[in-house]
Amino acid sequence: MLKKTLLFASLSLGLLGAAQAQNLVLYTSQPVSDAQMTVEAFEKANPGVKVEWVRDGTTKLMTKFRAELAAGVVKPDLLLIADSVTLEQLKKEGLLASYDSAEKGQYDASLFDAEGFYYGTKLITTGLAYNTSAPNKPSSWKDLLKPEYKDLAAMPSPLYSGAALIHLSALTTNPEFGWKYYEDLKANGMAPQKGNGSVLTAITSGAKPYGVLVDYMAIREKAKGAPIDFVFPEEGVSMVTEPVAILKDAKNQELARKFVDFVLSEEGQKLVLAQGYLPARNGIDSPEGFPARDKIKLLPFDAAKSLENAETDKEQFAKLFE
Repeated sequence: MLKKTLLFASLSLGLLGAAQAQNLVLYTSQPVSDAQMTVEAFEKANPGVKVEWVRDGTTKLMTKFRAELAAGVVKPDLLLIADSVTLEQLKKEGLLASYDSAEKGQYDASLFDAEGFYYGTKLITTGLAYNTSAPNKPSSWKDLLKPEYKDLAAMPSPLYSGAALIHLSALTTNPEFGWKYYEDLKANGMAPQKGNGSVLTAITSGAKPYGVLVDYMAIREKAKGAPIDFVFPEEGVSMVTEPVAILKDAKNQELARKFVDFVLSEEGQKLVLAQGYLPARNGIDSPEGFPARDKIKLLPFDAAKSLENAETDKEQFAKLFE
C-alpha cells in the first residue's frame, strides 16, 4: 500500500512538473489587444503551452518587477516592453539570459543586443506631424527652428515619455544636433507636453499645428479622418523597438527561447504588421500609411550610452524648459 501511495505521489509530482514546464509568465507593456493577439498566436503555434501575461506601462511594470525582486521572487520568464534602455539596465545588473536566436540574421544589427540579451520586435519611430490646415509642411528636424514655426510646435517631454527620452538621446549625441538643437527649440517657443497623446491632441485641435510625435498615433488618426499628417524627417527618425528578453532565472529557458524565436519569426512579424506597426524584421511589408521599411532612415542610437546619460539628460532638459 505504501509503495502504491509513493508511486502515485511520484506520478503526481511528475505530471505537475510537466504542466509547469509548459507554462510561461510574460510581463509586457503591449496594449491589451496586442498582448492578447501575441499570446494566442504563440499558444496556437505551440499546442499545450499556456502563457500567463501581466500587462502595464513599462515604468509601472518595472516597479512591480523590482518589488518582487527585492522580495526574492522572480515571477516572469520573459519581458516584452517598450524600450531597449530599460533592458540595458537589467543586462548591466546581470538579470537577463543571453540567447543566440537563429532569427537574428533577418534583422539589422542595430535592432538587437550584440550578446543576445534582448531583441527588438518592432519599430515605433518618432518623427514630425502637422495639422493639414497648417501653412507649412516640415521635412527636417531643423524646420522646427524656423521663424514660421515659432510658438507653434509641441513635443512630448522626456520626463514623462520613454520614447521622448530616447529621441532626446539620439539627437543630443548626434554631432549634427547636440544640446544646441534643444536650446534653439526652446528659443523658438517649443512647448513640451506630458506625453505623445497630449501632442496628438494639440496638433489635431490646431492649438499647436506642428509637433514631434510617434508614427502610429498620427497615421492611425489620419486613417480615421483626423486633420493630421506624419513625416519621416530627411535626417532620420529615432525609435523604440519593443524588445523581448529572457530572465536569467526563468523557470523554463527552453520554452522562453521558443517564444523569442516566435516573435522574431516571419509569422510573428506578420502579426506585428497586422497590429498596425512597422515590423523590425527585414523583408516584411509596412502597414498601410507607412513607407516601405527600406525607405525609412534610422538615426544612430546607443542604448548603453542612453542609459548612462539618462538622469543627466532629464536634469538638463528640466533646467532648460523650466
